[in-house]
Amino acid sequence: MRTEPSPGNLPAREHLPAGNAGTPVLDVVIPVYNEEKDLQPCVLRLHEHLARTFPYAFRITIADNASTDTTPLVAARLEAEIHEVRAFRLEQKGRGRALRTVWSASDAPVLAYMDVDLSTDLNALLPLVAPLISGHSDLAIGSRLARSSRVVRGAKREFISRTYNLILRGSLQARFSDAQCGFKAIRRDVAQVLLPLVEDTGWFFDTEMLVLAERAGLRIHEVPVDWVDDPDSTVHIVKTATDDLKGVWRVGRALATGSLALDRLARPFGDDPRDREISGVPKGLARQLVGFCVVGGLSTLFYLLLYSGFRTFSGSQIANALALLVSAVANTAANRRLTFGVRGRGGAVKHQAQGLVVFGIGLALTSGSLAALNAATNDPAHSTELAVLIAANLAATVLRFLLFRAWVFPDRRDESPSTVVASHTPAVPVGPASPVYATAPRSPYGSAPVPHETTSYGTTAYGTTHSPHDHQTWGDATMQLQPVRPNDHDPRDAR
Repeated sequence: MRTEPSPGNLPAREHLPAGNAGTPVLDVVIPVYNEEKDLQPCVLRLHEHLARTFPYAFRITIADNASTDTTPLVAARLEAEIHEVRAFRLEQKGRGRALRTVWSASDAPVLAYMDVDLSTDLNALLPLVAPLISGHSDLAIGSRLARSSRVVRGAKREFISRTYNLILRGSLQARFSDAQCGFKAIRRDVAQVLLPLVEDTGWFFDTEMLVLAERAGLRIHEVPVDWVDDPDSTVHIVKTATDDLKGVWRVGRALATGSLALDRLARPFGDDPRDREISGVPKGLARQLVGFCVVGGLSTLFYLLLYSGFRTFSGSQIANALALLVSAVANTAANRRLTFGVRGRGGAVKHQAQGLVVFGIGLALTSGSLAALNAATNDPAHSTELAVLIAANLAATVLRFLLFRAWVFPDRRDESPSTVVASHTPAVPVGPASPVYATAPRSPYGSAPVPHETTSYGTTAYGTTHSPHDHQTWGDATMQLQPVRPNDHDPRDAR
């Protein structure tokens, strides 16, 4: 996997420090809407489990999605009684909106969430977050569809879940097994860059986040879970499924048009072991040859179909030139991404221009072959034309690979591009040098301003006022937290 010389915004993954006074390692968010009955048992059970089994400091955050019952009062009481519990109130509904808001304001280096019904067995929580703490992975998800998972649920939900994941695999080429299990975690430095790219504020939030992370090359860790269906779930299956399909279409269209800046999620050059110089290991020539042959074979079929179509209303030379031009643009784009692993929009125009030069060489070869065929016979058969063109394209393909590898997409492993790695900056701006936060309300965690759609219990969202010096900054190379402000009004989100 090679990247453009311009680096992405993510630092290299590192193992989180073992301890840091005042700042929890894990922040578990529980999004709730009218859960006055289940909220207290859930929080008490989760707190007891973490206090007994989790070896790091932790926090439990209740994210209230504009509940209209006594859920806010229950949350406030739990916050007052348990030191590790915080309550957060949003005046708009939407699980995705709640997660994005709370995760954006949190100072914990590992962020997680789980459903209030605790359908997932809590013994999977430590295996879920351990790869994120160690620096091995960027995101982690619980999977009900893994072979070793143990799941108890009705046939209807089983069918819908498996069908939905099959749709994701077929339409968005998703490789993760379970998009909608309410049991996920993410590193804070990844969330800071990934969340602004996620548009959905409802139930599709999970899927969109995972698809974008996977397409950007981030590592997603899956944990098989034991899961028991909640028969009293308030999720509207038909509406949720309809909204999810709309989200699949929107994300698929964005990925197809290249409108998402996924290069922002790239790790620094050299973070991937495939970028490193390792003695005795090939530099990827065999893999590039295989990828180029696959792309070349598909491009040849595409070219022949175009040629046959153009040939019905034009001469052989014009049909050949048009078919080769269109297929060359598609071939360059496919080889850029799939064969040579170049991501992002940077240099795309230059690469296409160089690809057109290679196209000119291929045009000369194929046009010369057609000219020679027409000189040999006045009226060659269509099958003969195709055979000559195939032979000429094979020769042009070999030359195209050599030019792509040596000129269009040269190996930059020996270069030392300057990388931008976030510095160790305080989590909270202090003093007049930071006017951007001058009028913003303080974060409930003391590290970032709270998005304006939140309200509070008391003087802050947690009923206490925090000083900028209440929490120390983690020693890993993570970027300064910036609040993500989701759309205040999303007509698609009725939940």
